[in-house]
Amino acid sequence: MKQNTLLTIVCCLTVALFGCAGQRAEVSPSQLADQVFSAAAIVTMDDGAPDAEMVAVKAGRILAVGSREEIAPYIDTETKIIDLGSATLVPGFIDPHSHFSHAAGAASWANIAGAPVGTMASIADIIEEMKLQQQRNQSGPGEWVVGFGYDADTLSDGRHINRDDLDAAFPDNPVLLIHVSFHGGVLNSQGFAQINYDENTPTPEGGIIVRRPNSNEPLGLLMETAWFPAISVLPRPQGEARFANLVKAQQHYAANGVTTAQDGLVGYEEFELLKEAAARNDLFLDLVALGSYAEVPKFAAEHTEYKGYQNRLKLGGIKIISDGSPQGKTAFFSEPYLTGGPGGEQNWRGEPMMPVEQFDAVLGAVYAADMQAFVHANADAAIDMLLSAHRTHKANTAEDSRTVVIHSQFVRQDQLQAYAKFGMVPAFFSNHAYYWGDVHVENLGVERAHFLSPMRSATELGLHFTNHSDYMVTPLNPMFTVWSAVNRLSRSGQVIGSNERVTPLQALKAITLDAAFQYFEEDQKGSITVGKLADFAVLNANPLTVEPMDIKDIQVLSTYKEGQQIYAR
Repeated sequence: MKQNTLLTIVCCLTVALFGCAGQRAEVSPSQLADQVFSAAAIVTMDDGAPDAEMVAVKAGRILAVGSREEIAPYIDTETKIIDLGSATLVPGFIDPHSHFSHAAGAASWANIAGAPVGTMASIADIIEEMKLQQQRNQSGPGEWVVGFGYDADTLSDGRHINRDDLDAAFPDNPVLLIHVSFHGGVLNSQGFAQINYDENTPTPEGGIIVRRPNSNEPLGLLMETAWFPAISVLPRPQGEARFANLVKAQQHYAANGVTTAQDGLVGYEEFELLKEAAARNDLFLDLVALGSYAEVPKFAAEHTEYKGYQNRLKLGGIKIISDGSPQGKTAFFSEPYLTGGPGGEQNWRGEPMMPVEQFDAVLGAVYAADMQAFVHANADAAIDMLLSAHRTHKANTAEDSRTVVIHSQFVRQDQLQAYAKFGMVPAFFSNHAYYWGDVHVENLGVERAHFLSPMRSATELGLHFTNHSDYMVTPLNPMFTVWSAVNRLSRSGQVIGSNERVTPLQALKAITLDAAFQYFEEDQKGSITVGKLADFAVLNANPLTVEPMDIKDIQVLSTYKEGQQIYAR
């Protein structure tokens, strides 16, 4: 009798709150929700039930999705009702490719990017900002002064900054300006001394050392393998600061609606730090780490334990780098750049990061270890390398291996068809259309530049494609990434490849459901579907219904990981 009375009271409450009518359906106590979310719009990303009014959550998983009447039976007096009002609820964003460790380690670096990421418009601006950073860090003689986001294409000087510019301003400190691509940097004389580079230093295979005219002396800019020594000697945080920085990085990702992040290239020492952070329960986001191709045996030994999440840390696979960056003019093309190489090289096609034979052997080792390959390949000649190596070794990997081709920016149509044949996942980078679309037209011509990140063509082939920020190369903002895929506008307002624009729904899928597919997690994440994790982002507008040009202005109001709020604006 008492139980029936309680049910009657609960039914009356739900009628009052949710407008349901009729007899309340019976559910077992184990099916009563811990939380119920309601919102003006709920974008489920589930084709079977694309819209809903409410979502019921229990123990961090989605219990039910539907109308108010359908969800009412799951509610009792203990259920927490989270009314999001006019906001839009979407699946938590899944980061297909970024560099989490960069976010964790860059607290002491100056932002020397051009607009809109930074405010640098000239070499003088950069030097002034670097001096301010030197003061903020209280850097004494001999201590590094570092900036990130350096991009000569945004400067009014029409040339690269060089060691002479930096030496005049920083005679007593080593200086590194990290190129916006994170594939190179500019050093001053003190910096070159730190890495033992002088006129007798040979250019390493796969690298570029820009030399002073009529001399063999390094002028400042290093790219690809030539800059590795510089990044390796930078001081790193020590002690508890390492873990505090990881927490700050997670907060930044959560503020952007991200519930699963990627650390896109970690050495084994960095992975050990992430393992320690996980053991301390410092991770409140899921973090997918990609091990370096230089240490495959070490990561292969970790694969069994970290193939799935351990305290939110997962070893997603191995990152292999086959070429450089198109904005740095080091991506490897089958046809030359129209404007020469970064050091004035003629008939310059870029170059592979490693010899073809070595690349083939590395991919073979990853497949033999039964690990997923994440291959950085920007341009078509690099993609040809990958496809050739895959054909050689595909018998040693699972049929559904889902090799991820990171960036795939200047893939050809025939290569897209090969992706479809082999079940590969292109991880596109449509932000390039805005940040460097105009530069690509100048360097590559309209035909190649406008086939940048060809999402519409990939859709027509039935490919699962993802889309990313490559943070810190461009800002993390997922809504800007969606906007760039939908509009493909450059800085100057030109449409870079109108035929390759996609719908807002397709663009959103690339950072939710298909991003989950990339990680073999589509049964757990990526859509608001019964049984999946209750990972949500709350937006102040619906990206499917606002004007396409307004998508980039949508803000994240809050973020939930397995039903727990991890960010509130």
